[in-house]
Amino acid sequence: MLVLINNQEINLSKPLDISISLTNTDENPIAWYLDKPEIEPVKVGEWIGKVSEGKSSTNFNNIFFNPHGHGTHTECLGHITRDFYSINQCLKQFFFTAELISVEPKNSNGDFVITKEQIENGLNGKTPEAIVIRTLPNIEGKKHKKYSHTNPPYLAEDAAIFIRESGIQHLLIDLPSVDREEDEGKLLAHKAFWNVKDVNNLNKDARLNCTITELIYVDNAIHDGSYILNLQIAPFENDASPSKPVLYKI
Repeated sequence: MLVLINNQEINLSKPLDISISLTNTDENPIAWYLDKPEIEPVKVGEWIGKVSEGKSSTNFNNIFFNPHGHGTHTECLGHITRDFYSINQCLKQFFFTAELISVEPKNSNGDFVITKEQIENGLNGKTPEAIVIRTLPNIEGKKHKKYSHTNPPYLAEDAAIFIRESGIQHLLIDLPSVDREEDEGKLLAHKAFWNVKDVNNLNKDARLNCTITELIYVDNAIHDGSYILNLQIAPFENDASPSKPVLYKI
């Protein structure tokens, strides 16, 4: 099915899913010192909500997970502010022009950092509504990695400022955070991207309609370049939601 979105023709029958699914197995990626998610049938007395157990006509599971640490998720600035802001209220549009770039984080005093220069070179003058950052090397193991206590690569503050000043509204990355794992609560890249100057008293020019999506996975078969992004979330009234970003070739 061919449709026009933002005056670009895309084929809706050929989605490129860049999300990581959530499971209750050891294959699930984990960050922020959590255990794996739980997906278990409801139990009431002798009744078990699982058809294969022979005591239920339906499968009826409870799910316990954390959107930030258990898979692909999209967050709004409510992630870092004193006052409550919901991703379900902040994200009201779901199709965007997007540019996929691949970068190899650079060693900086023992950390691996994505620099402003790398982002600027990757965009090459383009000003999409969304940027999708794939880090190199891009191995299959990213989909199952246990990130806690590993100090993963992150985005330099000036790189986040450059992304903001380029007018990009949605930032997607294949890491557990745009900031350093342990940074004393500074959250420099989060604050720079959302233009949050004071988490206790939100400035009027903070970017309420902008989002950060973390823990994506972009297969190597998907080439750098321009796409249309469909950013799908679940309607949680929470700072973040599990999400399913999908790219479409233009």
